Amino acid sequence: MMIKTRFTELFGVEHPIAQGGMQWVGTAELVSAVANAGALGFLTALTQPTPEALVKEIARTREMTDKPFGVNLTILPSITPPPYDEYRQAIIESGIKAVETAGYKPQEHVGAFKAAGVKVIHKCTAVRHALSAERMGVDAISIDGFECAGHPGEDDIPGLILIPAAADKVKVPMLASGGFGDGRGLVAALALGAEGINMGTRFCATVEAPIHDGIKQAIVENDERATELLFRSYRNTARVAKNSIAVEAVKIEREGNPFEAISHLVKGTRGREGLKLGDPEHGIWTAGMIQGLIHDVPTVKDLVDRIISDAEAIIDQRLGRLIGHNEVAA
Repeated sequence: MMIKTRFTELFGVEHPIAQGGMQWVGTAELVSAVANAGALGFLTALTQPTPEALVKEIARTREMTDKPFGVNLTILPSITPPPYDEYRQAIIESGIKAVETAGYKPQEHVGAFKAAGVKVIHKCTAVRHALSAERMGVDAISIDGFECAGHPGEDDIPGLILIPAAADKVKVPMLASGGFGDGRGLVAALALGAEGINMGTRFCATVEAPIHDGIKQAIVENDERATELLFRSYRNTARVAKNSIAVEAVKIEREGNPFEAISHLVKGTRGREGLKLGDPEHGIWTAGMIQGLIHDVPTVKDLVDRIISDAEAIIDQRLGRLIGHNEVAA
């Protein structure tokens, strides 16, 4: 039995699983492993310091896999934005055929990618944003529930409601994102109307993920309660792993202080140092509630194979048995 969906057909991959863009983590080592396992991996464009560095990283990934992979381009409102147009051009000129967009006003980029024949998945956290992206002409949506790592939006709608609510209205294929990490989640996502799942935190706890083993072990040891929501009062909510730094930042923020009062705690460079050092208490790092369902650090291939075989067994045996298919067959 093979799980074929509109997503696997559209992007030419074997399994309905994607590894979304993750800052500092979406590099050639992880993305090529995801591609080789039959899923769709995305390099994170802005992890590379320049568009030229991204071109090299794409080439490096191609040396490690001959299967499809994409690039994530996240558009963040910023006083000094990176040269998005140059990153976009680098993606197009490198012959990449799949892009995951996320963030702020992607219209210009979606239009340019589509004109170049690139398929676009847009990641969003609300049905209204998904419909807006669909009108822009994206090929697929990744709908991100409140459980997710990173930015869950400000509506606080969990996947159990958000995914079918989006599926009722969105016509293009849709990936379910936020809180997925095993075969049970994949079956649930398909039942809710999605065409596959997009995983971030679960892929961080794999052998090939380019982060320190100390962080991977922290993910394994953490449970589903081990996250904090930062930046709520600034209307830019971020779900991160719960540690002493995150707890302190939340406390200062809840006292009504401006962002400047916590900026030294939540600096990206500090979080990145923690990922390299393997110290989960060093800075802020992104993780979702799915930590509560992560119990090991397998290879990417073992993880993907396990998710698919578990999903097939649930569909074939458990659900089949519940509606008496086995008796009919007998």
